[in-house]
Amino acid sequence: MQEDERTPPLAAPTKALEQLAEAAQDYARAAASENTLRAYAQDWADFSRWCRLRGAPALPPSPELVGLYLTERAGTLTVSSLERRLAGISWGYRQRGMVLDRGDRHIVTVMKGIRRRHARPPVQKAPLSAEELLAMAATLPRDLRGFRDRAMLLLGFAGALRRSELTGLDLNREDTGDGAGWVETEEQGALLILRGKTGWREVEVGRGSTERSCPVAALERWLELARISHGPLFRRVSRDGRRAMDGRLNDRHVARLVKSAALAAGLRPELGEAERAALFSGHSLRAGLASHADAADRDIQRQLGHASLEMTRRYQRKRDRFRVNLTKAAGL
Repeated sequence: MQEDERTPPLAAPTKALEQLAEAAQDYARAAASENTLRAYAQDWADFSRWCRLRGAPALPPSPELVGLYLTERAGTLTVSSLERRLAGISWGYRQRGMVLDRGDRHIVTVMKGIRRRHARPPVQKAPLSAEELLAMAATLPRDLRGFRDRAMLLLGFAGALRRSELTGLDLNREDTGDGAGWVETEEQGALLILRGKTGWREVEVGRGSTERSCPVAALERWLELARISHGPLFRRVSRDGRRAMDGRLNDRHVARLVKSAALAAGLRPELGEAERAALFSGHSLRAGLASHADAADRDIQRQLGHASLEMTRRYQRKRDRFRVNLTKAAGL
């Protein structure tokens, strides 16, 4: 039977398939956050450099070589950092069309030994209370940059937001291509529609009891002074401090802001400056609401966007762990 001449040969990819392949790559890149991809790239670069210095080829994948790398780095990196490095190395191989067998015994046994010998309980960042947060906000200047940072502190705390969620907010829906959500201001508060780790979710931020403590009023004040009508919610301020720029703030600004404001407010004065700086981070906002909000655990879980209540309880540093005494409940 003669082949229909109008049917293109399957061996030659069509333009449409090439475009679909490019779109598939875009979706694959979007599956991980920008910060994760940046960290993976750094992990792969460190592994490649380590291989070159030892005269060993990084390609093709060698579980034994990766195991040696992890063994040497175990003396300087935490277990969680090593696990992230392993994920980054696997990512690096996938970008080159190769697969690292992470189930190989050279990797599994090494990581098992490292966990047993070096694993320690994680050092948790200090949760901020409302009083501490207001003391930090009071140290900020009364200029455009200060109004922006005050709104970030209050909104990040009241919404229990991750750093990327806070800086990824746009004013309106679909204002930018890299936004993580948008805000809708209402009479009773602000509704944040966020794209987080667990998908889309809504976060309600009610108005505070006073103008000084209200996150929604702080946000409205910043938007008014910065004359923001579309685009990123939190953005850089010009050197002279008089106008808001177009660029979105990096989420690392949140960590720097929390640290500097906590030091300026004199929190934890019994500790040295280095210890105090290490105690606070952007995570202190999220853990702060989880630890200090006088609300039902389920409501706090919903605000944090956790899939399980157990995860929420890890954030509740000051939770009354013995509120339910099963010993007495059992009759002892």
